[in-house]
Amino acid sequence: MEKLRIMLAEDHLTVREGIKLLINSQPDMQVIGEVGDGSAAVKEAQKLTPDIVVMDVSMPKLNGLKATKRLKSVSSDVKILTLTRHTDHAYLQQLIQSGASGYILKQSAPTELIRAIRTVADGKNYLDPALTEKVFGGYAGLQTTLRGDSKSTLTERESEVLRYIALGYSNKEIAGLMQVSVKTIEAHKANAMRKLDIHSRIDIVRFAIVQGWMEEN
Repeated sequence: MEKLRIMLAEDHLTVREGIKLLINSQPDMQVIGEVGDGSAAVKEAQKLTPDIVVMDVSMPKLNGLKATKRLKSVSSDVKILTLTRHTDHAYLQQLIQSGASGYILKQSAPTELIRAIRTVADGKNYLDPALTEKVFGGYAGLQTTLRGDSKSTLTERESEVLRYIALGYSNKEIAGLMQVSVKTIEAHKANAMRKLDIHSRIDIVRFAIVQGWMEEN
């Protein structure tokens, strides 16, 4: 069985060693590299080409958010699972916009980290359950709105495009999956967002969570 190749980016050695032991204890995973700052994470990930980078947000030289954006700009295929202690809404929005595929709290159970890694490896986005709650925080009435008439106004294609976006696919990847042009995908996305009166990727993720799309296989 081919193992998932995982790189760790965490500046606290004790925490990093604990995560490494946990990951290496799994039969389908292996830590192939580790670094202690964001700048090194970008360089080492390009050299090692891991399947997944487990990226701490608070690191010296280059924080995890900036490192994630920089790494995704040069290695778009790498999947990044972000580790954070922050649960506020504004921080979550930055995480989603960074291009990472998953967001897990450091205070979560070890089993949750393993679950997150496997979810991201399967090509899906992962949100820590506590962060999922924050997605709805301060968004009173959204669930009612999105479960109501708004969904019925979307075409099947528009719903499909939003679902793929929420799961982390790029416009180009969605175009390939749906066998249409990138311009068509962009048009479906724009129409759907206009109909739902939503304006950002985090809003699309909210909508997907409300619809149960993030839990589907």
